[in-house]
Amino acid sequence: MKAKIIEQLNLEDVSVADIADDDALFGDGLALDSIDALELIVMLDKDYGIRLSDPKEGRKIFESVQVMADYIVEHRTK
Repeated sequence: MKAKIIEQLNLEDVSVADIADDDALFGDGLALDSIDALELIVMLDKDYGIRLSDPKEGRKIFESVQVMADYIVEHRTK
């Protein structure tokens, strides 16, 4: 999941080892922005068949890498 996030968002200065499972994706953690959130939403749809329609749901899902991975396991259709 970490490698996929790095690739999807073109995080050139970040390695898998730099990201802890419970690091926040936004704010103090990876400091992603709203454009990054859109890219993650596209990735979820394209790679896992998960469509997010509620922005509040996205905030909860993108809390950390672990939360996002758990959500994918529960909701993936691909």
